[in-house]
Amino acid sequence: MNFTAIKAIYVFEMTRFFRTLLQSFVSPVLSTSLYFVVFGTAIGSRINMVEGVSYAAFIVPGLIMLTVMTQSTANASFGIYFPKFIGTVYELLSAPISFLEIVIGYVGAAASKAFLVGLIILGTAHLFVDLTIAHPVAMLAFLVMTCFSFALLGFIIGIWAKNFEQLQLIPLLVITPLVFLGGSFYSVSMLPPVWQTITMFNPVVYLISGFRWAFFGTADVSIGLSLLAIALFTGICIAVIGWIFKTGYRLKS
Repeated sequence: MNFTAIKAIYVFEMTRFFRTLLQSFVSPVLSTSLYFVVFGTAIGSRINMVEGVSYAAFIVPGLIMLTVMTQSTANASFGIYFPKFIGTVYELLSAPISFLEIVIGYVGAAASKAFLVGLIILGTAHLFVDLTIAHPVAMLAFLVMTCFSFALLGFIIGIWAKNFEQLQLIPLLVITPLVFLGGSFYSVSMLPPVWQTITMFNPVVYLISGFRWAFFGTADVSIGLSLLAIALFTGICIAVIGWIFKTGYRLKS
């Protein structure tokens, strides 16, 4: 394992992240504050409790998941797409490093960025609502797994995309709607039975449910299913990336 190469890629990506502090940190904090004002105050004043907790506290895990999933995907996709765009990816592919080391460097940096933003969102939430985390270790574990798995997805998108429009296509048209429809701002049990059944086909439901369990000890699906969903999603992404580097899909042409 070439740890020097991994470190070089990781440090380069993290340095680029900290050069754009306004976009990286201030923007998520402002967005989260607006969500709390609109959902926590306006809607929360009309909803007393959801599954035994205040509505303002109930939406915190969903807000963190929304930000983390989109940030992980965006950071990883742009991180690998930009070298493709300017042509430096060929220097990377010709260097004496394996595809595993390339993936660890880029995905590790993207996951780290999203993890930091997730912690900042959590800190911002404490300014608006009294929040107690029932299982803090499990919460951090779910956060790390989500950051890592969606960074893998973003890496795939970055290789697949041929232009900046395609780079934004899946995050905007697929991931964000799935998160909003995955119980971010409501409990699945609040839906009619038919829609509850349909919602269970949304994979994001299992991620948000497991993360919410870490906060409040309650979930729409069992914690075992949530862990299985994350493991399955991560395994699929790793298999796809392995196939991409094996075949050279959109890397060698």
